[in-house]
Amino acid sequence: MKRSFVAILGLVVVCAAAAISFAGTPKVLPLRTVRDIPLPGRTTRFDYESFDPRTGLLFIAHLGDSQVLAFDTKTQKLAAEIPGVSRVHGVLAVPELGRVYASATGRNEVLAIDERSFRIIASMPGGDYPDGLAYDPSDHLLFVSDEAGGTDTVIDTNTNRRVATIRLGGEAGNTQYDSVSGRMYVDVQTLNRLVAMDPKTKKIVASYPLPGCEHDHGLYIDAYSRMAFIACDHNAKLLTFDLRTMRVTGVHSVGKDPDVLAFDTSFRQLYVASESGVVTVFDEHGRGAVKVGESFLAYEAHSVAVDSQHRVYFPLQNFHGRPVLRVMTPYTQ
Repeated sequence: MKRSFVAILGLVVVCAAAAISFAGTPKVLPLRTVRDIPLPGRTTRFDYESFDPRTGLLFIAHLGDSQVLAFDTKTQKLAAEIPGVSRVHGVLAVPELGRVYASATGRNEVLAIDERSFRIIASMPGGDYPDGLAYDPSDHLLFVSDEAGGTDTVIDTNTNRRVATIRLGGEAGNTQYDSVSGRMYVDVQTLNRLVAMDPKTKKIVASYPLPGCEHDHGLYIDAYSRMAFIACDHNAKLLTFDLRTMRVTGVHSVGKDPDVLAFDTSFRQLYVASESGVVTVFDEHGRGAVKVGESFLAYEAHSVAVDSQHRVYFPLQNFHGRPVLRVMTPYTQ
């Protein structure tokens, strides 16, 4: 009886190992939790984050509380609470300007925040539903994804005024700048296309189909390797897109409803956070990506950011009854 039990147990272990090998992906994350840091406010939704390597400040959009949080990654302490940013979705630190821009979707405006004083210094119209933000340092322009309006709003950061509205023909997902081509790219999620815009002319110059994608929303551009990563939230896929050939090079499964992407430029590692709470990790490899881990992290763990020390940050809206900032590091550290 004992021998039979051992044999059966061994068979189970072998089958489980085979299943994991067949799946090809470890069912754990290559990350360890360093700490959970309590955050102020209610157990309401967070959205985008943005890290400023010059100051070490991480800015977090606390959408449900209509405020931006400034977290000091050097001291690992909260530096400031910036209230009055109605239903804040996007947040973007622009180091060369010493400013943070935030999309206050509740009032359909974009706010400029001074990084030193943490005060709101300007407001601009942002369209019908301002969401993601991207900055063009060559032309000093801020591009704002207007999801409901189907446009990208263009703001001159020298004057903090809207200077153009680019109609996309569909809902705007995330917008990202490519420093090599000097173009601004945006997911047009209802068309399943990646659209390129010229900041100088403020016009669309190209549009590319995304086979294998349903509703492209998340976007990250790695200008160095000439790759774009595109998250498709209706069919839970991540696309790798070659910016040299302008073609999709791979389609990978991720957690349901993928949202925010973050990239560690030194480790060449991509983090995909989803609305379902599943986080997926990829290694950039050649003209594509290799999945190295995937697991459920926490309820609504759909936002992620990486700092200069390779620490990974997930704002969690309700962890044991309170909001926290989960700080994690790769096992290699």
